[in-house]
Order: sequence, then structure tokens, then C-alpha cells
Amino acid sequence: MSAKGADGRWTRVEHGFPPLFDARSRILFLGTMASPKSREAGFFYMHPRNRFWPIMDALFADPSDPSDRVGTSVESRRAFALRHRFALWDTVESCEILGASDASIRDVVPSDLTPIVRGSQIRHIYPCGAKAAGLYERYCRPMLLADGIDLPATALPSTSPAYAAKTLDDLIAVYRERVDMSDFD
Repeated sequence: MSAKGADGRWTRVEHGFPPLFDARSRILFLGTMASPKSREAGFFYMHPRNRFWPIMDALFADPSDPSDRVGTSVESRRAFALRHRFALWDTVESCEILGASDASIRDVVPSDLTPIVRGSQIRHIYPCGAKAAGLYERYCRPMLLADGIDLPATALPSTSPAYAAKTLDDLIAVYRERVDMSDFD
């Protein structure tokens, strides 16, 4: 279902697919709410112009192994994330929204991150984008703290095509600087 009707009304949307993680996951990349393209595909960051997957390829792919690439299918991206031990989820389980505009999000039902953290080896949370970071601090972090979980969190820039302030190369550089690869040791 598209989140924006022809008349531009607010629409209630549900996330529509589960988090991606397994017992080996070490870090959690946390978005805001799945875009209409992602909800349609049933997986994360599926808008063709979203820069998340090219960034992940730059950070995690083994340059000596040509088969270790993100790919374009849901299956190849899912396998890549699990192989490289990063989890994916969003701060919002459901909300009202206009289209895919994070700025328009209201009436939030936050995601419960506790099952992901307890079912994995998550050591660090990385909200992707200012809105995701704000929602994490407002809703998700207090829920984790109430469950006795206190993990470091580092905000990363948005990978959305709507965020054009940084080029792909700029984003890769920032992600390389901020993502702590020692979390994988």
C-alpha cells in the first residue's frame, strides 16, 4: 500500500516486515520507517537511489573476493548483511506519514529493540539519519534502558535520495570514520 493517497492525506502505515538479524549480528543499523519501495519489496533500503547498499558494499565487501558484493536482490542483500554480521531495523513500527517523508512522521508506535539485542551480539547501534537518531533517543533508548540494556549509539547521516547534502563518496567517508569495526573482533 502506498503511504500517500492521491489527495496527499496522512496515512497510517505499518512496517510490514521483520528486522534482519541473527545470533552473530554485532551492530545494528537503525532507520526511521521503511519507505514505500521498501515496504513493497519487503526489505530495507530498496529505493533504487538510496545509497545505503553502496555504502555497505564499500565498508564490508572483501575487495579480493569478487563474489562478496551486495547485489540488487533482496536475497543477496539479506545474505550480505548476515554474512558481515550487521542487523537492520527501524525506529518506527507504525506511524502516520505523508509519502516517504521522515519529516512528516507523527503518531509513532516505536519498535522494541530488546528482542534484537538479546537475540544477538549487538555491541553498537547506528541510527541512520537525524530523524532516526531523534526517534531512537526519544523512544527506543528509554525502552532499552528500562530493560537493563545500555549500548553505545552513534548517529550516521541519512542515505536517503532526499538527503543530497552529501555525495556517495562523502557518505562512505563519514561511515568509515564513525562505524567502529572493532565491534566485530
